[in-house]
Amino acid sequence: MSGGWERVRGSRSRTTRYSSFGSSAPSRTVTLGRVQPQAPGHRTIYCNDRDANFPVRFKGNSISTTKYNFFTFVPKGLFEQAGGELLLSIDLDLINDTNQLLKQLAYCSSEVGLFTFLWTSPVNPVTNVVPLSLVLLVSLIKEAFEDWVSVIHDYCGLHALSFDSSFRMMCLKNELYVLQDEKWEAVPWKKLQVGDIIRVKQDGFFPADLLFLASTNADGVCYIETANLDGETNLKIRKALERTWDYLTPEKAAEFKGEVQCEQPNNSLYTFTGNLIFQKQTLPLTPNQILLRGCSLRNTEYIVGAVIFTGQETKVMMNSMNVPSKRSTLERKLDKLILALFGTLFIMCLIGAIGSGIFINRKYYYLGLDKGVTAEFNPSNRFVVAALTLFTLITLYSTIIPISLYVSIEMIKFIQSTQFINKDLHMYHAETNTPALARTSNLNEELGQVEYIFSDKTGTLTRNLMEFFKCSIGGEVYGSGVTEIELGGAQRNGMKVQEVRKSATAVQEKGFNFDDHRIMRGAWRNEPNSDTCKEFFRCLAICHTVLPEGDESPEKITYQAASPDEAALVTAAKNFGFFFYRRTPTMIYIRESHVEKMGKIQDVAYEILNVLEFNSTRKRQSVVCRYPNGRLVLYCKGADNVIYERLASGNDDLKNVTRAHLEQFGSAGLRTLCLAYRDLSAETYESWNEKFIQAKSSLRDREKKLDEVAELIEKDLILIGSTAIEDKLQEGVPACIETLSRAGIKVWVLTGDKMETAINIAYACNLINNDMKQFIINSETDAIREVENRGDQVEIARFIKEEVKRELKKCLEEAQQYLRTVSGPKLALVIDGKCLMYALDPSLRVTSLVKKGARKITLSIGDGANDVSMIQAAHIGIGISGMEGMQAVMASDFAIAQFRYLTDLLLVHGRWSYLRICKVITYFFYKNLTFTLTQFWFTFQTGFSGQRFYDDWFQSLYNVIFTALPVIIVGLFDKDVSASLSKKYPELYMEGIRNVFFKWRVVVTWACFSVYQSLVFYHFATTSSASGKNSSGKMFGQWDVSTMAFTCVIVQEIHMHEPDDNIRAGLLEVGSQLTPQEERSYAIAQLPREISRHTGFAFDSPGYESFFASQLGIYAPQKAWDVARRASMKSKPKMPKRN
Repeated sequence: MSGGWERVRGSRSRTTRYSSFGSSAPSRTVTLGRVQPQAPGHRTIYCNDRDANFPVRFKGNSISTTKYNFFTFVPKGLFEQAGGELLLSIDLDLINDTNQLLKQLAYCSSEVGLFTFLWTSPVNPVTNVVPLSLVLLVSLIKEAFEDWVSVIHDYCGLHALSFDSSFRMMCLKNELYVLQDEKWEAVPWKKLQVGDIIRVKQDGFFPADLLFLASTNADGVCYIETANLDGETNLKIRKALERTWDYLTPEKAAEFKGEVQCEQPNNSLYTFTGNLIFQKQTLPLTPNQILLRGCSLRNTEYIVGAVIFTGQETKVMMNSMNVPSKRSTLERKLDKLILALFGTLFIMCLIGAIGSGIFINRKYYYLGLDKGVTAEFNPSNRFVVAALTLFTLITLYSTIIPISLYVSIEMIKFIQSTQFINKDLHMYHAETNTPALARTSNLNEELGQVEYIFSDKTGTLTRNLMEFFKCSIGGEVYGSGVTEIELGGAQRNGMKVQEVRKSATAVQEKGFNFDDHRIMRGAWRNEPNSDTCKEFFRCLAICHTVLPEGDESPEKITYQAASPDEAALVTAAKNFGFFFYRRTPTMIYIRESHVEKMGKIQDVAYEILNVLEFNSTRKRQSVVCRYPNGRLVLYCKGADNVIYERLASGNDDLKNVTRAHLEQFGSAGLRTLCLAYRDLSAETYESWNEKFIQAKSSLRDREKKLDEVAELIEKDLILIGSTAIEDKLQEGVPACIETLSRAGIKVWVLTGDKMETAINIAYACNLINNDMKQFIINSETDAIREVENRGDQVEIARFIKEEVKRELKKCLEEAQQYLRTVSGPKLALVIDGKCLMYALDPSLRVTSLVKKGARKITLSIGDGANDVSMIQAAHIGIGISGMEGMQAVMASDFAIAQFRYLTDLLLVHGRWSYLRICKVITYFFYKNLTFTLTQFWFTFQTGFSGQRFYDDWFQSLYNVIFTALPVIIVGLFDKDVSASLSKKYPELYMEGIRNVFFKWRVVVTWACFSVYQSLVFYHFATTSSASGKNSSGKMFGQWDVSTMAFTCVIVQEIHMHEPDDNIRAGLLEVGSQLTPQEERSYAIAQLPREISRHTGFAFDSPGYESFFASQLGIYAPQKAWDVARRASMKSKPKMPKRN
């Protein structure tokens, strides 16, 4: 790389770059005979030439995923932990500290101004600095630990290292080799630069986004795994340009001098637009030549590539989703309570200040209020006295603000998430070895208040394990069996359907659940439409992007596919006798059985000329192939409406019959695809292929131009038939939805199926039943069809909007009549996508509509990248770690393996967290208010002078030391009912939906308790010790009296929140694995035995009279006193009866 050519080229490059702003400078393009560089918005990269790339100043390969750095940790950490209201409360202590520290400066000042209040603090500054420092230190240590993990990740990534859970460094990643002076030199990832030529070994990770040049595999291909990007473990194939296959050895690679003109860095993982200018030729680049950072090399000894994007500009780093910051509803309400406490603090201080201004008088000669007295005690200026006393009392009463509350709640939530939710065996999926994962601890209590659930269907309610179930070939349906959705449809119509048993010879294989003797084992040759069957099977075997792995035998081979659907279709072709066993970039090898005659097996190689890939816009995939005999065929598969638009005219009978079969498959809940083909002449193909190559070489709008070119050949298709793939419901989904419905949660399922299919699915998963009143809004009406046939888009939109509005108004009026009745039926709404689009506000989606419009707690659950926006829009996002990658999980707040685990997550952990956090908040509010009010009552006996009642350390360590442990114990282990009872009586969950434990009336009740008990404590301590004497015979002083009152407060706080004796048994019950019979016996043993004196019915704990009474049909309203009592009282242990 240090030869003369490189120095000349680098010199020219620098000259051109710096002189390009002048009009007389020669263009580098003219000098070297290269094509004109791309317009602004694109970048030019010179491969194997660092000098030429130097003036551009491309970013290095270092990355940082940390939240803080050395300079921002303290200020940003304090801001993150403090928050708005906590910062205000901290400011109270900072005022106090500043008062004391600047006291001497204030004495030197002769003016009454900024420093007049600085000597008014009654508390020693050290006693406030210590607890405040402890609180913030704990938070900063937690933040530092979490960020340190990211630092280790970054360090290991940049030095080709990895680490285990004990933070021991291990060299797990391969070393990175960069071409330098015709040799491969090992360097760390962070020293990589744009344009470098590198070598990556098998099982190694790509350190940057690379242009794939050469591979040790034949035909310049390599296999990569993208699990770090999208969670997909199936292998994908990448193919280098044929012109670069030879640049594999270091000597040969040193000769590679190419120029890459490509798009600027962006976050699109599946697109790439660029050209390689090499040896005076412009070669188009596609995503098939790009190896993304984070992917790993598989089944390939090593590859050689050129670096095009590095560090933060790589696609995976730019694609990192900024998950929106979420705060729970309870925390936002807590902010209002903190503001109310500030208001209470101001009122208390104002009362004391006014009292001080009134009380101060020289008639109290023993106070020494002479003329030389300081301004804060000068009776001649009562306003100044009151103002200064106000500041004094602010620091004295500042304990009313729970400084450590936020930190305590955060600690409790963190332990709840990591120790309880993440380690709950009831939410552990043994088949995939997947436990539940709380990706944030901020929303634990929000799980106990969810009222609306929005769920995707495929992969969330279903298993996303596709099985070939039925098919339609040439107008004939093949395949037997009944789906779960068909059983749901029969239930809807009040019918009973018997399941069809499979024959003894039916094939049992993953992805293939088909049984029909008419076309299995070569029997299709005897069908009237045997030629159509042959085209059908060949289309399944050829039209795909599947990669075979393992031995080339039907029993041992495995298929790596981009989606489970594709793998199921190729598996079906294998079982029909068309075994796809090998693939190269240009050839597909099929072992065909029974084609020429029964029992004959032959290997056939089909040349793949072009692949028109599937995307969400095209909704189809096509392959142009050449048979060994020279026949050119285009095979196409896709959505029925897309394929039907491109069919040749004629053969209407087959089209109508197949469409009827598609509707039949759809009603059974099956996923359908249409298959078609077209024979091509050599002239037609050559003419089209030229346009296709031009479109592939375009730097601007390449995808759009490729779609336009595809339209030219994907026409005049001949329909072959259709496939029907089953995706079964997950285990426990119907029971889970029924339980959630009993808990008062409304479940919305969003699906792309047709209306009839969607209703049958809803019946199958117990979302709706015949006892519900169903409101159906559909765009498939005669009136809407008539308007759509006119073709006026503006008129269509206006008419559908008016129709939807009228239907919704009609449904609302009818629903309100049902809601007014005492025992009306449950309601269900079924609305298709077109009507929903016009029903919603254009600026809002379904989730946002309920979240912002109805102001209800929403939860969204999904498993795919298409569900990310829905997951992020809801209050709580749940990701299913399923078959469609990890993007939904990475964007979620909680991750579970199966939909049915929502029962434990919401009804058990969510409800417990809500109750615990409510108790913690009201406990803090109660204890701080009680403690501060004793000081407030003392102020009345000290002439409102601001004299402190308690010792400085008592006051400062009250929250941090003396009452810290009880609140943590309550927040972690307190529970009113066991997990089994929480799921047996899901109606208990409605307390969280209604937020009965954190209403203002509950807060007021606690405040009344505080006022009453503070009066009792204060007057008990002062009155009982009025004539008391210590062991020395001296009368009790202020320290003795205040210590007695402080002890009363502490003992009362600990006693009121002492954990129940049965907590340990409850924890054992959650963690143990009981048999169904043992679990039932235990649940019966835990049923309530006590009798309520109010209603005469049994209740399990204080405040449950109304609930258990309602279970027996008797209305018993719950009162605020019951709620407060239930949130504070200790359950009485049940004593064994004496004989």
